[in-house]
Amino acid sequence: MTKQTLRILTILLILCSAAAIAFGQPENLKRSTTKTDRFDFGAGGTVVIQGAPNGSVKVVGSRSNEISISAVIEVSGGSESELQQVTDLTGFVMQESVSRVSIFSVGPDNRKAAKKADRKLLKKLAGMPYKINYTISVPQYCDVEINAGKGDISVSGIDGDLRINGIESNVDIALVSGTLAATVGKGDVTITMPNQAWRGSLIDVQVANGSLTAHLPRALSADLTAVILRTGAIKNELTNLKPRVRNVPFTEKGIAARAGNGGTAVKLTVGDGTMTLLQL
Repeated sequence: MTKQTLRILTILLILCSAAAIAFGQPENLKRSTTKTDRFDFGAGGTVVIQGAPNGSVKVVGSRSNEISISAVIEVSGGSESELQQVTDLTGFVMQESVSRVSIFSVGPDNRKAAKKADRKLLKKLAGMPYKINYTISVPQYCDVEINAGKGDISVSGIDGDLRINGIESNVDIALVSGTLAATVGKGDVTITMPNQAWRGSLIDVQVANGSLTAHLPRALSADLTAVILRTGAIKNELTNLKPRVRNVPFTEKGIAARAGNGGTAVKLTVGDGTMTLLQL
């Protein structure tokens, strides 16, 4: 046996041993389940959604007087039995009244899950990662409040007041009417106003770190205030803006403008990042 042949056999033996070790390692187990609910809920009420630490929230307005919830739960890590235990503990619970519904996410790191398991089990499973992705249909004419952790947020078709809070979220909001108060710690936010006369009132959007893009109608009548607090710049493509104070010009850090006849207050703020004002 030549030295070259011996060397080749040694290398093959090492590769086979490494493959055997890798094959013997347990894979990162994952499990996905869906939990749903549907119930009657009249127009004019308030829906509050407390999202999971990780996961998306999508809310769509519907002409039906009911709420439909679909929660896709993703769990990873641990053994098969631990995956099952986390899946059993994860989902949502609700508090309901005639005019208000609150949807709370629960998981092994949440106190509300303690009703389903003892403290020792919760302590054991608390570190296992999980995600809940919501798709929720609500009556078009209602108010919606969303409190989310890390994950995308999407809202459309709601003719009512919106309150949105996200820690780290990419947010897409298609407005119909009402009011909007949105605060995002980190992420990219897009808001689109309807291409018609605005029938709502205050719009206030704040992004600490990220980008903010606003699609505004040509016929908008509003008092617009756009501000970059620290680093970044505003890109303004709106042609129908006039300074509210004629001797205070627009800059890349701040715009105090009147669109049309003025009226509705539109406040857009970015701490560090960029802002883009686009015309529909």
